Amino acid sequence: MPPSSATAPIAVQPATLADIPTIVALAEATWEPTYRFIISREQLEYMYRVIYTPASLRRQMVDNGHRFLLLSAEGHACGFASYSAKEPAGTYHLNKIYLLPSHQGQGLGQHLLEAVESAVREAGGTVLELNVNRHNPALAFYERLGFQRHQEVDIAIGPYWMNDYVMRKELA
Repeated sequence: MPPSSATAPIAVQPATLADIPTIVALAEATWEPTYRFIISREQLEYMYRVIYTPASLRRQMVDNGHRFLLLSAEGHACGFASYSAKEPAGTYHLNKIYLLPSHQGQGLGQHLLEAVESAVREAGGTVLELNVNRHNPALAFYERLGFQRHQEVDIAIGPYWMNDYVMRKELA
């Protein structure tokens, strides 16, 4: 049984290029369970290959300014998030947030998202946005944490479409 968030030491730390293998391992364990009921297997596999190769993650970190955070419970990595600045100034985008299925429902996702919000505030950010598939059950998670639907978008990724809500939260 996974440790409860009340008793497990939780740590969130910035990820480095050396952490790419850990991020890949977490993505492998979280990607398919997250999207298998939302998008086709073909789209799932295509998007994974585009986003989660070591070369792609390196590009995101080095060239695109994505900052990654790793969440650990009892010394074991169990989740990650990434965020980056966007226009207009003061606006940041939550690019990714994933938690191992075995660790969901324990408050760890909220802890990780709060760490992102704190890092964004420290960087001078006043708004955090994210995209979430319109059929993703995580929509309720984001709404519970203060995000509001801002816009509906359809974004092409290769031959596929992401049918998302853009959600926004004003950071105090």
